[in-house]
Amino acid sequence: MPTMVYSKETGAVTIARLKRFGKTFEISVDSDKALDYKQGKINDVRDVLLAEGIFADARKGLRSSQQDLQNAFKTSEVYAIADIIVKQGEIQLTTEHRAQEREQKRRKVITLIQRQAIDARTALPLPPERIEAALEQGKVAIDDHKTAEEQLGEIISKLRPILPLKIEQKRLTITIPAQFAGKSYQAVKISSTIVKESWNNDGSWTATVEIPAGLKLEFIDKLNAITHGQVVVGE
Repeated sequence: MPTMVYSKETGAVTIARLKRFGKTFEISVDSDKALDYKQGKINDVRDVLLAEGIFADARKGLRSSQQDLQNAFKTSEVYAIADIIVKQGEIQLTTEHRAQEREQKRRKVITLIQRQAIDARTALPLPPERIEAALEQGKVAIDDHKTAEEQLGEIISKLRPILPLKIEQKRLTITIPAQFAGKSYQAVKISSTIVKESWNNDGSWTATVEIPAGLKLEFIDKLNAITHGQVVVGE
């Protein structure tokens, strides 16, 4: 494989990048395949790489030292490190990719609002066209650096002066086993409002949370995935 590969669109090196222990590690990738790999649509990271090697600066062709690789990843095996960089790092996207991702996120925000909210005056669902029009009228921007779920509450607050939104909330009590508590906490914090929480003698974590009623099943599915089905949920 060549040391450097250039994007057909821009002539620039297409890279995925990850920072660890104060060092930057880069790989040269096919951006389409890198996104597919990150989403689980491609299983072999070798199909993603366009250049063999881990770089400190891919544009200059400067390779990372073996010592830096060992310090950061506990291995110097290219494919093992590439897997980590693609899954955990930042993938450089073309203008077209960014536009596509922005539109997909916008559509997801609209879908989430439609699933969660009703018209407060009529108690009827809000058509997606009406939500989209309100986003445009309120000049509500979608943050590229946050997931649709992370910014949903803020977006709904901005839409309320324009749309008579009403969101039905569901209160749940969840208990997470000790070995999954740390990993689950962030997911719970992002997806719900934590009303009350406590740590139990066995190290497990119990919390009372509020979520939009329309997201109850999705919320429980997410916790089941993290805890391998060991979460306990009560109402």
